Amino acid sequence: MNQRIYKLFQASVEAKMQVGEQLSAPIDDASDKLVNALLADKKIMICGNGTSSALAQVFTSCLLDRYEKERPSLPAIWLGGTVSTYTAIAADYNYNEIYSKPIRALGQERDALVVISTSGNSGNLVSAVTAAHDRNMDVIALTGRDGGDLSSLLDVNDVEICVNINSRSRIHEVHLLSIFCLCDLIDNKLFGIE
Repeated sequence: MNQRIYKLFQASVEAKMQVGEQLSAPIDDASDKLVNALLADKKIMICGNGTSSALAQVFTSCLLDRYEKERPSLPAIWLGGTVSTYTAIAADYNYNEIYSKPIRALGQERDALVVISTSGNSGNLVSAVTAAHDRNMDVIALTGRDGGDLSSLLDVNDVEICVNINSRSRIHEVHLLSIFCLCDLIDNKLFGIE
């Protein structure tokens, strides 16, 4: 078992090294979009499904509380935190609307939406991106494999951080590292934190 564990660590490191160079530019571009939204007194809305929703919550927490060092709280909303609202929307309309309805209600022009998905094919995330575009929001999509349906929805103002790997667990790991890179860059660009 120790050898199996070591191989899992090794696979994680290899996946990060495989995509790290190609993701550095889109991660930097995404951080610029998020910083610009924050400098314009706008907010960041973040969503995903399953493990990606948990990553969305981690990102929101790092923005609202802090990342590595003390700094002012940053306006971020995890669009997965109100189960009663989402189950009501799913029951009254359908599951694809659980994120798009709050975006239409709360999203404002120049806000940013971050969607996280390993496949890029979830109907509720596709609807979320469409709603964000309707509200003139910037979109940052953390996707996996070939980007799926989300990739084809993105326009020239959006940024895709696509982890072109087939393993769901490796995609999640790279998404988490990408989120931490975004947090570091936001703190550095806004506050000069090294």
